[in-house]
Amino acid sequence: MSLGVRKRRPAPFQSAVAWAALAVASGWALAAEAQGLRPPDPPPFSALTPNALIETVFAPRTAAVSVPGQAVDLGPFQVLADADAAAATPSPPEAASLAPPSVEPSAIPSAAAPPDPVPTALAAALAQLIVRDDGANPLGSGDWRAARAAIGAFYADRGFQPVWVDADGLTPAGRAVAAQVARAPEDGLQLGKVALPRGLAGPLDPDALARAEVAIAAAVVVYAEQASGSRLSPARISPILSTAPDVADPGAALAATAAAPDPGARLADFNPPQKGYRGLREALARIDEAQGRSGAGVELSGSAADAPAVPDDPLMGAASGRRARGRVAVASAAEGSRRAPARERAAILANMEMWRWEPRDMGERRIEVNIPDYSVAVMDGDAVVMSTRVVVGKPDTPTPVFSNVMRYVLINPSWQVPDSIIKKEILPRLDHFARLGYEVKTVGGRVVVRQPPGQGNALGRFAFMFPNDHSVYLHDTPSRALFDEDMRALSHGCVRVEDPQRLAEIVLEWPEARVEAAIGRAERTVFLPRPLPVHIEYFTAFVDADGTLEQRPDVYGLTQRVASTLSAAGQD
Repeated sequence: MSLGVRKRRPAPFQSAVAWAALAVASGWALAAEAQGLRPPDPPPFSALTPNALIETVFAPRTAAVSVPGQAVDLGPFQVLADADAAAATPSPPEAASLAPPSVEPSAIPSAAAPPDPVPTALAAALAQLIVRDDGANPLGSGDWRAARAAIGAFYADRGFQPVWVDADGLTPAGRAVAAQVARAPEDGLQLGKVALPRGLAGPLDPDALARAEVAIAAAVVVYAEQASGSRLSPARISPILSTAPDVADPGAALAATAAAPDPGARLADFNPPQKGYRGLREALARIDEAQGRSGAGVELSGSAADAPAVPDDPLMGAASGRRARGRVAVASAAEGSRRAPARERAAILANMEMWRWEPRDMGERRIEVNIPDYSVAVMDGDAVVMSTRVVVGKPDTPTPVFSNVMRYVLINPSWQVPDSIIKKEILPRLDHFARLGYEVKTVGGRVVVRQPPGQGNALGRFAFMFPNDHSVYLHDTPSRALFDEDMRALSHGCVRVEDPQRLAEIVLEWPEARVEAAIGRAERTVFLPRPLPVHIEYFTAFVDADGTLEQRPDVYGLTQRVASTLSAAGQD
């Protein structure tokens, strides 16, 4: 199912708002024309800059509009004075005087019904939403101005007809969305003081209906974008986070939710679908229940008239359920009960947020490396095909967090030493490494160091390649004793695998005998029959196969940074 998502990217706000302004103005003009009103002649469109166009369309007007027998309130679009309206709209003659003598006055067709005032009121409420800029950004690192313009465009496309509210109160779709928005804290989301209508009873006046409609539309967009990762920018947390969340497109999210058979469930689908995320969500619920937290993060107002058009709080913008191997300390139930609940809850929220940065489709068959857990697993759906210990980068040479695709395996690899290692470790001891069999030569004024294949090669017998900008991959190692250490952040950045032969058998789909026969010969490149997605992750909190919450040391400090940033923004 498509989530209607997009990569985060800057949007030209002026052009978006100018387009939305034209759409809103067109909706007003049609309503005004239907009521016999004459809009003023606008300046030529080609003569307007985007700012001038916005000011022309959205400038508040103070003159009242008067139509005989009907009071018309066009909100910020009141452009005609009473006298002008009276001159433009003469009083109609009595119906009886227009009828032939043989026709009873009661048989004369009545005048056309007055136009529906709801589109006009909704257009006015949307105009206020679009141009309002109070410094609050409920999307965090997302573009709230562009999102507001997208909301206006959504309603312009449907002729400013409401979706969530009708004259009798909340529609079924509106009730479903309001219920899901009220449950936002269950997914660790805080939408701010989003006031949604509750217990509305018709008939509703057009202005109240419009305010409620716009409030719900804004809440849908804020929920969808927060749930899909708009709150934080990973690159601003740390340069080693090379992940980019697929933040929901606001217009597409609004349209998809409105069109869904169950809008509430559709809105919930913007949260990560992975089992690891769901496990943390359940752990959060247990902690909140134990602490007696209400979970109410969305205000439900008693009437639509009390509902603001937009949220007014500034807001910002987990792993697979497998048990760790090795001697990494695992918190027992008793230790967990003694741990400060607030710190545990903050870690869960931070890891849930990092799940929002993972690809929604991680691949049915895939490889996952969890840095703080010092483990790698081959996954088939939610089933663990194999899991083994790994050594990851030291804190000063960390393994980056990113996703890529493994395409081939080097058997009996040679090692082209990275420039950073040459400068720091090899050049000061060049004679020593030459005696160890390293090949040193100068190419174009640059020192190149290569370690040929062999028993002591730093890459061991296997290197699992997924070409990337970080020059990071999985490989074997001759330093087997490192896998007995509790803290295994000991490499220059690559991931060293404890059982590389078994991993080679799985990814190459070869029997054990064939893999063993290939060892010890010349360097060989073997392409995978099916390329496998590789996800290098960072989860210090996750739920194991037994449903137990486990935590790992925050070896790179990323969990603390995410938790602190969320807390500073009131998102905890």
